[in-house]
Amino acid sequence: MAENRIYSINGPVVTVRGKTGFSMMEMVYVGEARLVGEVIRLSEDAATIQVYEETGGLAPGEPVYSTGGALAVTLGPGILRNIYDGIQRPLPALEELSGAFIGRGCSAPALDETARWDVTVLAKPGDRLTPGQIYATCPETPAIEHRCMVPPNVSGTVTWVAENGSYTVNDTVVKLTDDRGNERVLTLCQKWPIRIPRPVSRRMPAQRPLITGMRVVDTMFPIAKGGAAAIPGGFGTGKTMTQHQLAKWCDADIIIYVGCGERGNEMTQALTEFSELIDPKTGRPLTDRTVLIANTSNMPVAAREASIYTGITLAEYYRDMGYHAAMMADSTSRWAEALREISGRLEEMPADEGYPAYLPSRLAQFYERAGYAQALCGQEGSVTVIGAVSPQGSDFSEPVTQNTKRFTRCFWALDKALAYARHYPAINWNTSYSEYLGDLSPWYYDNVGPDFMQCRERIAGLLLQETSLMEIVKLIGSDVLPDDQKLIIEIARVIRVGFLQQNFFHDQDTYVSLEKQLKMMRVILHLYEKSQVLVAKQVPMSRVLRTGLFDKLVKMKYDIPNDHLELFDDYTAEIDQKIGELMRP
Repeated sequence: MAENRIYSINGPVVTVRGKTGFSMMEMVYVGEARLVGEVIRLSEDAATIQVYEETGGLAPGEPVYSTGGALAVTLGPGILRNIYDGIQRPLPALEELSGAFIGRGCSAPALDETARWDVTVLAKPGDRLTPGQIYATCPETPAIEHRCMVPPNVSGTVTWVAENGSYTVNDTVVKLTDDRGNERVLTLCQKWPIRIPRPVSRRMPAQRPLITGMRVVDTMFPIAKGGAAAIPGGFGTGKTMTQHQLAKWCDADIIIYVGCGERGNEMTQALTEFSELIDPKTGRPLTDRTVLIANTSNMPVAAREASIYTGITLAEYYRDMGYHAAMMADSTSRWAEALREISGRLEEMPADEGYPAYLPSRLAQFYERAGYAQALCGQEGSVTVIGAVSPQGSDFSEPVTQNTKRFTRCFWALDKALAYARHYPAINWNTSYSEYLGDLSPWYYDNVGPDFMQCRERIAGLLLQETSLMEIVKLIGSDVLPDDQKLIIEIARVIRVGFLQQNFFHDQDTYVSLEKQLKMMRVILHLYEKSQVLVAKQVPMSRVLRTGLFDKLVKMKYDIPNDHLELFDDYTAEIDQKIGELMRP
């Protein structure tokens, strides 16, 4: 019979009176149903627990069981292709146990303990193993090799190894003796507390871009591998669609998609689409390198708070193998709302708009776990975090958006007006920014073209000039503008519609290489320079527009196939020819 018993229940918050013997952040089992909970407050005579499952039916006097450890995830082969809830319970396995709705106290192993993996053991008797060293590998999916690593707190000399063969995640494959003479066994899996960042050998500067194939991202507002970005936007602006596109096409090795407090139908759509998507890199289903964490808005609020920590821990685990992981969190506003609800039940003093005073520090702790690093195994890996924010009424001055801006260096502001005008992705070029431009400039110079960043700056400058001119146009119309300003408005239209706008359903436009993006910018700027000469010679802008060159450049993203970039030379020659004809008296 358990010594600790429930004293009071307030939604997901449970209080235990007396000297409990619990430790802070310890995982416990609450009630006869053994609901998963975590200790979040301790005093001399009481402990407060947040429960990650529905507490309906729980009663005072029921026992609370200690586990002696923190809330942790199980790391090993079998994570990929799986669908978890916020505390790493596999949803397909739970469905078999309790049907479409998860039963209270229902649990299943995070990894399939009956599945067998074709293991190659790399360690040999007498080898000295250090934390993070890879001692065995197995093909987790056709796309990803799983590398079993020595846990960060274990080291020693190998005394026994298993032969290469078929093993389950709990089978012992290596035995070693640590420095104290104790024998330690290594299986294919390990556990790690979700709220503690996994250690690395050293953090490295983020100097390589995460290539997405989206022109407005790669060219205008790039994100570095190991960076952090925010996608704020109101309802219907395309946050989820943009994250789906990033997940499919970005050049990360591993995708962790966390649906944190989203509507159930949106998560159903995500689960359905991800299972149908074909990975453009391998030609196999995208799920071969994807983990989905589904924590919908009708699931317990406390588990929503834990879901992004579960996701980032899984991403760090694959980073430690030497992979580049990208984590999509959709959306951090729902996570912050979970913090607010639990804080209110704890009767803590509220800060801005009712959010707890520690909201900024929690956001900082989360986004700081992104980074490019040399793992303990010696290989380089990264965790890139892209967090969606859902400000009510598209109000970017609310606390979650403002605090997220403090801890991310990339801000892709989605605009409701652009979305309603069917301009996708609806990233507003006036309010978005990326602080990675300076860090990534050398990479673009060496790997794409020496004039890439120069072209990007000129494109951005033309869009800025158009914004200023449109204020005048709204007041007095465009007819009174001089021809040089009319030219800016026309070339900016080509940039907006022909370059920034992208059709994700068009086979030539859904993914665009950096080389094609550069050639598109060169052609647009070439037309602008040639037209400037005509306008300086008093040639009316109306005659320049009648050449049809501006409309043709708007369509070049469709007309020039991705594997025939030499056709851009034909566009340049046509511009020279038609502009040359207008220059003749």
